[in-house]
Amino acid sequence: MTLNEHIEAFSELGKFLEQFFNDSNTKDDEFSQRLATEIEAAVHYNGWFTKNNVRFSLQQWQLALTEDNLSAWLKNYDINTKAPNTIGLILAGNVPLVGFHDVLSVLVTGHNVLIKYSSNDQRLLPLLLEKLKAINNKYNDRIKTAKDQLKGFDAVIATGSNNTSRYFNYYFKNVPSIIRKNRHSVAILTGEESPEQIQLLANDIFRYYGLGCRNVSKLLVPEGYNFNTFFENIMNWSEVINDNKYANNYDYNKAVYLMSGANMLDNNFVLLKEDKGFSSPIGVLFQDSYKNLEELEEILAEEKDNLQCVVSNNLQPHHIYFGETQHPKLWDYADNIDTVEFLLKVN
Repeated sequence: MTLNEHIEAFSELGKFLEQFFNDSNTKDDEFSQRLATEIEAAVHYNGWFTKNNVRFSLQQWQLALTEDNLSAWLKNYDINTKAPNTIGLILAGNVPLVGFHDVLSVLVTGHNVLIKYSSNDQRLLPLLLEKLKAINNKYNDRIKTAKDQLKGFDAVIATGSNNTSRYFNYYFKNVPSIIRKNRHSVAILTGEESPEQIQLLANDIFRYYGLGCRNVSKLLVPEGYNFNTFFENIMNWSEVINDNKYANNYDYNKAVYLMSGANMLDNNFVLLKEDKGFSSPIGVLFQDSYKNLEELEEILAEEKDNLQCVVSNNLQPHHIYFGETQHPKLWDYADNIDTVEFLLKVN
């Protein structure tokens, strides 16, 4: 398949999603009916996959999969038609469709894909790939699923935790690989943020219940920071406490911290805990203070290999603005590793 064929097929998939959400000519469409059913049923297969979160994820892919976006993403790569290799993917399942970008990257670089789905997200992506095959049947032989262990691959991209990464590094030591570990995102506040900016930041914190690597799990604030404005302007996410799974985590962590005498603030749906760490549990947001921008840069430099996003009010050119972490572009790579460049070197 040529690169233009890939761009055309994936942009058609984007148009399908656009039509689905616009309710345009979809009543009698088989895939639209199946997708609607999967959205309604998602929470029964994974309690964290609420209808709103699944729809949000699908809508982000609708916006990303346009001919212009795909062309802008791939124009700087030398992608030539060649004999394809088979790339094994071990996908995560922490947020809906989290593995879609890897599948997209493998296919547009001319390779075949062998997918090991997470048990937490094994319904939505297969359905979208079925639709992709219906758009262009050349994908029929290029997309395969591994039922058990991966076998017969030339390279692998595996996503997991810090613990599973050690296993992946050993098991895949003889093939080209990208092994992803836990990553976290942090937001920098200066005390000069507007209420609207804090409201946008709340989206970065609470979308997907904070389960993604692009979710802000820690705040860095100046010494003496007053959290009143922060708490006042995240109230639009107070409904998360109505989810039993989230509430159970919040209650458990609150009990643990109270018994240990931890220094924390509580607004009845999220705990703000003073902590040097970056990986906060569900229902908890870590916070730490800095004296000046020089100390702030030292903190970020020490943690750079564990950070996915740094959110601020444009303090640095590479920082992400408030409210944008869950709207990544196609060229915003997980772990900041250029997946396309890696795949183009597989031969």
